[in-house]
Amino acid sequence: MSSKDLIKQHLKQSCDAGEPGTLLPSVRALARNFSASPVTITRVISELTAEGYVEARPGHGTFIKARAARSTERNDDWQTLVLGAPLDLPMTHLVGVTPPGCLNFASGYMDDSALPERELARAAARAVRKPNVWQRTPTGGLPELRTWFAERTLPGLDGENVLLVHGGQAALGIAIRATVPRGATLLVESPTYLGPLVIARAAGIQLGPVPLDEEGMRTDYLAEALERTRAPAIYLQPNFSNPTGASLSVARRQEIVRLARRFNAFVIEDDYARDLSYTGHVPPPLFSHGEGHVIYVRSLTKSVAPSLRVAALCAHGPVLNRLRGALLVDDFFVPRPLQETALEFVLHSSYPGHQRQLQATFAARMRAACALLRAALPSCKLSEPSGGYSLWLRLPEHLREDDLCAQAVHHGVTVNPGHWWFAAEPVGQHLRLSIAGLTLESLNVAVERLARAIPRG
Repeated sequence: MSSKDLIKQHLKQSCDAGEPGTLLPSVRALARNFSASPVTITRVISELTAEGYVEARPGHGTFIKARAARSTERNDDWQTLVLGAPLDLPMTHLVGVTPPGCLNFASGYMDDSALPERELARAAARAVRKPNVWQRTPTGGLPELRTWFAERTLPGLDGENVLLVHGGQAALGIAIRATVPRGATLLVESPTYLGPLVIARAAGIQLGPVPLDEEGMRTDYLAEALERTRAPAIYLQPNFSNPTGASLSVARRQEIVRLARRFNAFVIEDDYARDLSYTGHVPPPLFSHGEGHVIYVRSLTKSVAPSLRVAALCAHGPVLNRLRGALLVDDFFVPRPLQETALEFVLHSSYPGHQRQLQATFAARMRAACALLRAALPSCKLSEPSGGYSLWLRLPEHLREDDLCAQAVHHGVTVNPGHWWFAAEPVGQHLRLSIAGLTLESLNVAVERLARAIPRG
């Protein structure tokens, strides 16, 4: 507690014990008694006046106020009337604080041991020494960093086709709101990353779930959904989908672009895990042959560090201006020191080594997690992704995912219920697990704790 708070607490107690109408010592006397500055005492008196403990009488001094007149507790009941019914936004749970003593088998962010902290510190140190680093950047971002994202996305792509925004979630929000009017339909994988589900619901956008299998979004169902809804946009994750870990087959990538052309729809391609392939090889983005139908999203957050919230939005045609306008409504620009740090990091000779190390680390964790889960939970079904960090665990029908999540916390491990990831009614009972935030050693403990949470018999 600060010295100001201690003084305030002492004066409150004096007011409670004293008689209403009693004159308080002067500011100078209080400052001397508490060995504090007159400014601090004046601020304390102002706060006590606002809270109804004392009242000032000009020309006479400050007096203890009658208890009945005090309002020591703020009443915020009126806000319920104004705010109305709350939105069902599970994102607040997903990014919440892990309970003390729990292992986080749900976090989509890498743990400290996987962070390139030394390289990032050096990149940041170089960045903040640059001239004009505290000035604003162009609206779209630093030209050099835009060019880097462009070259990594599609050889020959101009950096002018790239906008830099505050992380992947912000990029998705801009892309969805810029292409899907309120009341229209956004088609999504079912299940899918819950970020777009939250964005759409908050914006009054309808959701159209399209089933997927081990090859990604089912294009036969997608064609039917486009015919029925005339949706202006399709959201999908082509590589190592969160939550299932599935990747789109090459044939379906081509078919999705063909359907987008046929129905004049946009594809919002969330390529968050391109740098998390365990083999280092992934097919070219849909953006590479989308002919203006594909809006491409790529972020450094998952592959470098949780707080390096720099993402790229890539697009062709008039939609690029629409995205730029939406960016200006949400946020003028990503802070330049963060952009400069990102640029210093990705252009440094250590960057390829970090990528290889992270891919090897996640690959080892995924192999270990799958082996441990199959041994400890033989009645549950899972597939082993070839990249990313998500594991989709199908539970036996007699197990309820919400009950199991609660029991898991009781046994010291957090997991996500599967129903969060569906745009409509879920199919079956699932858990979404993540290997990003756990070391090999803690994975073993996390699986043991999860196994103990499952009822026997």
